[in-house]
Amino acid sequence: MFRDRKRALALSAAALLACAPGAAAATPGTGAASIPGAAGATSPPATRAQGAMGLRLPGVFVVHRQVVTVPDRGLKVTGVVRPYVPGQWVTVRAFVGRRLIKRDRLRIKPSRRGGGRFTERVTSPRAGAVTVTVTHARTLQQVGFQSVRRYAVLDERIGSGSRGPFVALIQQRLAALHLFLPQSGVYDGATGLALDAYHRMLGWGTSQGLGGATISALLNGRGHFHIRFPGHGHHAEGNLGKQLLALADGGAVRYIFPISSGKPSTPTVLGDFRVYQRSPGYLPDGMYYSSFFIGGYAIHGYDPAPDFPASHGCMRLPIADAIPAYRWLTFGNWVDVYN
Repeated sequence: MFRDRKRALALSAAALLACAPGAAAATPGTGAASIPGAAGATSPPATRAQGAMGLRLPGVFVVHRQVVTVPDRGLKVTGVVRPYVPGQWVTVRAFVGRRLIKRDRLRIKPSRRGGGRFTERVTSPRAGAVTVTVTHARTLQQVGFQSVRRYAVLDERIGSGSRGPFVALIQQRLAALHLFLPQSGVYDGATGLALDAYHRMLGWGTSQGLGGATISALLNGRGHFHIRFPGHGHHAEGNLGKQLLALADGGAVRYIFPISSGKPSTPTVLGDFRVYQRSPGYLPDGMYYSSFFIGGYAIHGYDPAPDFPASHGCMRLPIADAIPAYRWLTFGNWVDVYN
């Protein structure tokens, strides 16, 4: 009986020690430590995808290797993220200088070409340097990463004699529509003539001005000269209704010039003709670098060549345009004249 009482006291003391603060941990595989999720258990670290992102600016204008646009004209920013992880987002921020002009959060969508895609449109209300930053925050599935693109929004306020990237952009867009223009980088008389021809092509009358509507039309690529005689190969077409002369190879326009055709009392002859005589330099009556196509009718330079029909029947070109047109034409080329 005495031994049983001593054994019971020993067991009670052991139990008290096990419950006391600082008691030793249970042996692995026994007791509470073996219960899943219990305090002290270690979970394996989550694996995150190593992502990468590229930004593109499709359809932009490039002047002197710099991406450019103008105020209030939207520019599309397209991002490609690889690999694509469902449920991921990016944050887009755009600044002109230090001023925030755009903040948006976009879901990344799967692309047919692989990876994920997103698209944002950014518009700056004023000229300046624009910085677009796109950030992918760190998530359980993917690491954090960021991409940045920069471009310039150009000041549209220019005048005669102006230089700079906006003048270069306007000259680039006029030339892209085949308006004849030496791209001098200076807002000069040749730029004014090309703008006048552009307004005629659009049916906007005669003007050398450069307003907002003209800038928008140029940047949108509006306007073309419709060739009526593509089968005439290397040839000239005079559209008297628009007061324009186009030099073309088949159906492809190469250059467009403003002209002054015959006044009502001495109209320009209509029809299809061929260049039969060429006279470089000045003739006694002031005709300059002339290509005759029937009788005394010719394509030639003259001063003045106003923006309305004023000649004795020829198609007058501004003096600055006479030599380029003369050099482009040669004997036997068709000259098609119509209203």
